[in-house]
Parts: sequence; C-alpha cells; structure tokens
Amino acid sequence: MANKVSSAARRQIISLTESAAERIRHLLEKRQRPFLKLGVKSRGCNGLSYTLNYADEKGKFDELVEDKGVKILIEPKALMHVIGTEMDFIDDKLKSEFIFINPNSKGECGCGESFMTTSKSAAGKRDNT
Repeated sequence: MANKVSSAARRQIISLTESAAERIRHLLEKRQRPFLKLGVKSRGCNGLSYTLNYADEKGKFDELVEDKGVKILIEPKALMHVIGTEMDFIDDKLKSEFIFINPNSKGECGCGESFMTTSKSAAGKRDNT
C-alpha cells in the first residue's frame, strides 16, 4: 500500500494536460529519449525560469513523475518551486510553447520568461539602485 501512496503523491508534483503529454511523447519518440527533465535556473527579471532538457537516465536525486504515459524527471533544485504545477502546451498561429500554471508563483515578469515563488527567489534579481 505504501508504494501506491508514494506513486500517487509523485503524480501530484506536476501534472500534464493532454496537449502537453502528446507533445512530450512526440518529442521523446523523435529524439529516442526516455525522459524529459524539468528544472529551474536563476534568470530573468523575477529570478527563476523553467528549463526543459532531454535525459537518458534518472539522476540520483531526480524525482520521477509519470503522467498520461509520459515520464518527466524533476531536478531537486526545482522540486519545491513546481509542486502542484500543471504543464500545458499551446500551439497557435503566433507561437508553440509549453506553459506552466504554477500555484506557487508569486509573480512573473511582463514577458512571461521568469517567475518567483518566494521573497528569497526574488533575491536573485539584480539590484538596479
């Protein structure tokens, strides 16, 4: 029973829309890779931005999330910033991109490239004074 609870909790770290799962599946098959890895890095006006990379294996501290038949690895540094996030994929006449609906986000920059989750994350911003 503990294994069932554990895997259910992992699925809740991040969830995928059908559109995101379909796009990730397509990309992984095209690149012949088993995982997409989600991370965050210090960048942009609000301190953090999402990173997406292909991965061949799970790192020692990576969190594995399986949703809608897709396997995503979450980097340890990103984990506390993405809990409860929904990942979507939009494809329209102007752009094709993954978007993140993150309940932990406390602010985003105007262009949507970066976000912050706590006042400590904002400390990564450059001081313009």
